[in-house]
Amino acid sequence: MNAQRFVTFLAALICFAVTACQMQEERSRRDPQKIVATNPKVQDIVVVQPYVCKLRSQQHIEIRALEEGYLEQMNLKEGQAVKKGETMFRVVPTLYQARLEAELAEAQVAEIEYINTKKLGENAVVSQQEVAVYLARLTKARARANLAQAELNFATIKAPFDGIIDRLYHQHGSLVKEKEILTTLSDNSVMWVYFNVPEARYFEHRDREGSEHDVSRLKLVDSRIELILANGKKYDQNAGNIVTVEGMVDFETGNYKLRADFPNPDRLLRQGQTGTVRVLQTLHNAIVIPQRATFEILDKQFVWVIGEDNVVRQRAITIAHELEDKFVIASGLDANDRIIMDGVLQVHHGDTLEDYEFEKADTALDHQKFPAE
Repeated sequence: MNAQRFVTFLAALICFAVTACQMQEERSRRDPQKIVATNPKVQDIVVVQPYVCKLRSQQHIEIRALEEGYLEQMNLKEGQAVKKGETMFRVVPTLYQARLEAELAEAQVAEIEYINTKKLGENAVVSQQEVAVYLARLTKARARANLAQAELNFATIKAPFDGIIDRLYHQHGSLVKEKEILTTLSDNSVMWVYFNVPEARYFEHRDREGSEHDVSRLKLVDSRIELILANGKKYDQNAGNIVTVEGMVDFETGNYKLRADFPNPDRLLRQGQTGTVRVLQTLHNAIVIPQRATFEILDKQFVWVIGEDNVVRQRAITIAHELEDKFVIASGLDANDRIIMDGVLQVHHGDTLEDYEFEKADTALDHQKFPAE
């Protein structure tokens, strides 16, 4: 009995759905959508081009031990800021100090011998050739002393520039070998932000720049560059509109590699961060139409254009930029054309329109967040 009731209910549900569809189709035939036309608008408009980016410090180096030895007590902390010339690490210098003292003593002995020999040479007791030999010995001894002094200096590692210390790989008392990494140091006062731009977009910017330009630099005319952080917030510093162009193009993607420089006075940005670069470009006298006025055939965009004789004709267009609900047109339309905005699916090529509404471009573009047909 229950199964029979279920079958009866299912049949009634299907019948209701079919009836509803038929009623909807009949209503659509009786009350077709009103055809509304408009015209393209010529205006200045800002287009936003987002690119994923990586952040690098303008200086980022590895700090390595120049000599082997044990590390003395360090007063450093990870993330600490240091000044140029400030001592960062010191290797126990006992052996280097002893070697320096021995070499200084040898240089002193060589100097005494040279002075005595020089006096004898002046009195013709020894030849000038022998005097030259003792001078060479003195020069060699002094060179060895200078080398020992340099090795002693290598035991003390100082910051080569103002920066921030990264992870400390060794602690007090650790035995470190020559050239072993101790930490890294980053100068974050200016951050280099790297992003890739498609080849076509690069040449578009280059053409706007003009004929005279530096191949290593690119000026984004009528543009500004913003940085969006990983939390979605806009960074409060801008990079201007001049970027650096790297020497190679990515062969796999065809992208140009660009670098924008962002000031970092509060040291908020750090080496290795990611984000999004937004290039905000102002297009002057751009031709703008609603997206809903277009339709696609075989990957090409078209609009219906109403001629002076009220005959509808299909016309191909080229889109330069896509906004939220508008298209910026590169070619195919001008401001005097009349295009169908609503009722695109109800007309055919060659139809004559006797009755349609016309909406001014300003009004049409201000109400474009309505759903398309």
